[in-house]
Amino acid sequence: MPAPLLTVVLAAGLGTRMRSATPKVLHKIAGRTMLGHVLDAVRVMTPERLALVVGPGMEDVAAEGRAAAPAVETYIQAERRGTADAVLAAAAALDGHAGDVMVLYGDTPLLTPETLSRMRAALEQGAGVVVLGFEAADPTGYGRLLTDAGGGLVAIREHADASEAERQIRLCNSGVMAFRVRGLAALLRRIGSSNAKGELYLTDAVELARSDGYAARVVVCSEEEVLGINDRSQLAAAEAIWQRRRRIEAMRNGASLVAPETVWLSYDTMIGRDVLIEPNVVIGPGVTIEDRVTIRANCHIVGIHGKDRAGLRIREGAIIGPFARLRPGADIGTDVHVGNFVEVKNAVMEAGAKANHLAYIGDGRVGADANIGAGTIFCNYDGYEKHHTDVGAGAFVGSNSALVAPVKIGDGAYVGSGSVITKDVPADALAVGRAPQETREGWAAKYRARRQRRK
Repeated sequence: MPAPLLTVVLAAGLGTRMRSATPKVLHKIAGRTMLGHVLDAVRVMTPERLALVVGPGMEDVAAEGRAAAPAVETYIQAERRGTADAVLAAAAALDGHAGDVMVLYGDTPLLTPETLSRMRAALEQGAGVVVLGFEAADPTGYGRLLTDAGGGLVAIREHADASEAERQIRLCNSGVMAFRVRGLAALLRRIGSSNAKGELYLTDAVELARSDGYAARVVVCSEEEVLGINDRSQLAAAEAIWQRRRRIEAMRNGASLVAPETVWLSYDTMIGRDVLIEPNVVIGPGVTIEDRVTIRANCHIVGIHGKDRAGLRIREGAIIGPFARLRPGADIGTDVHVGNFVEVKNAVMEAGAKANHLAYIGDGRVGADANIGAGTIFCNYDGYEKHHTDVGAGAFVGSNSALVAPVKIGDGAYVGSGSVITKDVPADALAVGRAPQETREGWAAKYRARRQRRK
């Protein structure tokens, strides 16, 4: 039989703003918002309905939800009266729903699709309620999971309401829950507020469901997977966990990271086999690195930044750095060399091209096997608009040259060192755009003598 339909309720109207103008769930880990990470984990479950619960005035959170999952339905929790109240804010998505319901939170970005699948499997095995639990190193403040001799879940006791004996329990509630309960919204409406905080606790649904004859079970995950984020230090801790996971994945898939703890990846970084990444490399969103690429130390590589979402690709066998900067729209071809203190932005470098040191290549093309000398810049911006520079295949641009766009250097052409090129250069031609050298014999000695007399 096919699995029942799935509705996911994602509560993102969380109170703290982390001393920031940005809502908590919009703070980023590895270049993606916390909310985006949770929605990505949910996507694997292919829910039929996805309900996002936000607080009043949180249109920016709702917009992020729609950007990540266009079919999301947004609901407003007018007052913060507890977790059950948050779920009931999406009652319209639950009333009449006869399938499974999962309740997640927007500030748990390390939750994995595998764990959510295990929770769904527990429903398939007969549970009416499944709670995701973890063994806490320090359980203070967490709700405790009370189980019977057979391992079934009896109740969840919030820390403020727990007895001293219950507070010794280290199996704790993450808040993530799954239900296969007929009429879940009606069940949640039966939850009262007779607790220390006077709130409507979703956790009370466990005892209500058991009283209706449903079994309750616990699925256990690691504590780090359900790390909730309420301040900047926890945000940094979550980033560190995410990066460690991703570095291990990259190395297991055939990449070599010389000093893994110094390499920073993004949520969408694609890394091929036999890639070598040296220390102190930062890779931002939108970057694809093909096989056999070498990225030397201290490089900064970003394919998406702000509104610029051009992406960035480093093709097979290329060598980048050290101290190189690649920006959105850079397409680095096969066996290309981009050396130290070279910046490439919105430009194609075709197979075998080289810019080994101290160059800026922006809004242009460097043809196959062309050479860009040290100190060369593409003068692409006139203060109002960007313009294109085209360097043909096999061309040689001498050191300390300025190519003033729009301009084209033909295939096989030479540009003399120190030139300012403002007009197109035909194929196989030599262009020299500099003032004639003037030499005045003995001038320096006379100048020094004159200055010395004045002193």
